[in-house]
This record gives sequence, structure tokens and C-alpha cells, in this order.
Amino acid sequence: MIRILDYKHAAALVSRKTARLEEAENIVAPILADVRKRGDTALLEYARRFDGFTGSTVRIDVAGSLQPELQCAIETAAGNIRENSLRQLPRESFVDYPDGRRIGEIVRPMDSAGAYIPAGRFPLLSTLLMTVIPAQVAGVENICVACPNPVPEILGVAAWLGVNNLFRMGGAQAIAALAYGTETVPKTDCIVGPGNIYVAAAKKLIAGEVAIDFVAGPTEIVIIAADGNPAWIAADMLAQAEHDVDASSILLTTSRSLAESVAVEIERQLSLLPTAAVARPSIDHNGAIIVVDSPARAVEISNALAPEHLSLHDPSLLGGIRHAGGIFLGPWSTEAAGDYASGPNHVLPTSGAARMYGGLSTAHFVKMISVQELSPPGLAKLRAPITTLARAEGLEAHARSVEVRFA
Repeated sequence: MIRILDYKHAAALVSRKTARLEEAENIVAPILADVRKRGDTALLEYARRFDGFTGSTVRIDVAGSLQPELQCAIETAAGNIRENSLRQLPRESFVDYPDGRRIGEIVRPMDSAGAYIPAGRFPLLSTLLMTVIPAQVAGVENICVACPNPVPEILGVAAWLGVNNLFRMGGAQAIAALAYGTETVPKTDCIVGPGNIYVAAAKKLIAGEVAIDFVAGPTEIVIIAADGNPAWIAADMLAQAEHDVDASSILLTTSRSLAESVAVEIERQLSLLPTAAVARPSIDHNGAIIVVDSPARAVEISNALAPEHLSLHDPSLLGGIRHAGGIFLGPWSTEAAGDYASGPNHVLPTSGAARMYGGLSTAHFVKMISVQELSPPGLAKLRAPITTLARAEGLEAHARSVEVRFA
């Protein structure tokens, strides 16, 4: 049965997550270096070892169709995701100031992007939508998709989206191939998408070589509820637990009776859950119900955890939240809606990265490039501060580059 803890023991949950990610980094670092050095040869070796790959190339043809019911669901979800992605797209703007300065930004897409689609235990069709659609809305021309197990449904969605570059590869070796390029896999400018702890660790290590969205995986949810339907809360916790044995599901509540009722309900639902083989170890090892002394304490603990998903049954607590990947307000806003069809992106920061980042958006695939144009009077008004600052720094040529225009 899931642990019921006093809030004083919650700190251990934060430190444990950090330690697990560091362990994974040590495992994946040699894989990244090997693929960088040996390209396709190393990539194929790891694909055969970890993914059961038997082919001669990881590139696969994108072709397939969707059953009518699934296509209808895809169209609804994709429409909402595309609408939200368009809303997020940064806009170009310019301001003409009276002193002779014209200042603004232009928006330009990245040339290429890599999307990682988990499919080890479950083929995440929704992640294909969540990663490819924002890149398309941003105007990225070359989108490469990595998936360790591209089942027919994945191929059908990829074909429906118009994806041309699909590679059967997963794990750290896929992240390395997208980051460094191989003879078969093009090098990309950014890599986005969730994955298991090894994928997350690999993305963390290659950040700087290429852009990444953030550390994304394994999944996690924190629910804050003083009351509510135990069956609903248990179902939301199990929805995260069934993703991965490393997934984390935590309930923060001021009610001991609710804690006990949810624990019982989790056991009842687990006994009927087809994915219990994954959800059970997740709940046993990473799940917890934490009894707190006040709603403020629950908010404090949640901010310390900076969870990927935060479910607030009481929307009035929203003002105190500083760190979360995505927030779901009220008992009807089940996290599964965000996973699939409500519109906001489900690729969200995990392992505390929500302290620094929000979720994946169209903005991850574009660059805001500053533009400035000065008129002669505009530069004249700035002449004194520019030359004074330049000479204070000892950069005489900077100062002279202004003065020569007025000689």
C-alpha cells in the first residue's frame, strides 16, 4: 500500500530524485561519447542491444493510415494543440522612439529540430502531436523524429502530420545521434520531448551542444486536496504511475481520513488495472501521501518539489504557486485531459526543472533576434554615454567607431 507520511519527512523525496538523475548521467555519458565518435556504427550497436533492432539502418519509411475513430481523436487533439501553439508564437515588433532609435525584434525559426517519442512500454502518439505541431507552427523546415518502437499507429500519425524523417532509435543513443549527427541521422539544432530517466540524463548532458527544452522524464504529479472524491484522486495518481516504474505520484492533504481513503482506493483500482505491473512498483517506490498541517504547508512542499504536473483541487491556492510545469485547477481538470486533447503542451519539466522552465511551446523552436536602427540624431544623442562607457572599459576603438561618424 502507498506510504502515508507526515510532512516532516517530505524533504527526502526531493533529494532522492536528484540522486537518481545523477546516477543515470554516469551511465549515459559513455554512450553519448561513443555515438559522437563512431556515428552509425555505435548507434546500431546500441539499438540492437537496447531496442531489439535487427535492421541495417535506423531510418524508416513514413507511411500508414489511421482507423476512423483514432483519426477523429487525432484531429480534435491536433486542432487544439495547433490553436494553442499559434497563441504562443512570439510576435515581431518594432518601436520608433522620438530620439531617433528604432528598436525591435524579428522572429526566425530554427533550421532543424529533433523530437523524442517514447514507445518502450507504450507508444505515445500524443507526444508526436505535442512535439511536431509546435515546431511546424514555428516554421521549422527539418523535423527529425526518434522513436524506439514506431508501431503502425505512430507511423500513421507521422504520415498524417507530414513527417519525413523518422528514425527507429531510443534511449541515450538517440539523443546523441540527434545532437551530434551520424551518417544517417542529421544533426539538429534542438531536441525536445520526454523520456525515461536515461533519456532525461542524456538531454541534460548534451545541453549546450544543442538546445533542449528541459529535463523531461520520468513523469510526476503532485495533487493538493483537502477533500474530494478518493476514487478521482486515486485514478489521477495511477494515471501517472502507469507511465513508468520511476514515475512519481504524490498527494498532499490536510485530511488524515482522505489520505487513508485514497490509499485504500489506490489498492482497489490497482487490482483491476491492466498496467499494474508498471503502476505497482511506481506507487510502492515513488508514491506517497503526505499529511500536512495546513494548505500553506502543502503549497510550500509543492514549490520545493517543483512538480511536472500540479493538480490544485482548490483554485484559490494558485496565487502561492511559484514552481510547476503545468497546473490543473479544480477536480474536473484531470491531468489526462492535458496529456491528450485540451490544448496546452504535455511536454513539461521534471526532476525539479520547473523551478527554471515552463512547458514546451512554440517559442522553443524560434529565436528572437534584436534589431536596431539609429538615425544620425539618434546616434548623436548617445555619443557621450557610449564613448564614456567605452573608455571606462579601456575599449578605445569602440569610442572611436562612434566619433569617426561625426568627424
